Amino acid sequence: MKVLMKPIEMIAWFNGEKFPVPLRFRLQAEDGSNLVIKIDRILFQEEEKLAGNRMVVYRCEGVVQNLEKVFELKYEILTCKWFLFKM
Repeated sequence: MKVLMKPIEMIAWFNGEKFPVPLRFRLQAEDGSNLVIKIDRILFQEEEKLAGNRMVVYRCEGVVQNLEKVFELKYEILTCKWFLFKM
């Protein structure tokens, strides 16, 4: 997997649990078009603390351009921002 750390737009489900559940996200492709990726399955989630910044890491599976791929998402708790960390 390649480290990207690109900001993304996320649709997530917030329930009574501790962390949000990601459903699908949109990112800008290299050619400038928008790419929407639906998350089929969350393999695991864990909280990490990097330089005092709390983040939640999600390893997910989804279909990207007709290929099943595994990727990692990060949710920054303090700023409520989502990032595509690895793909």
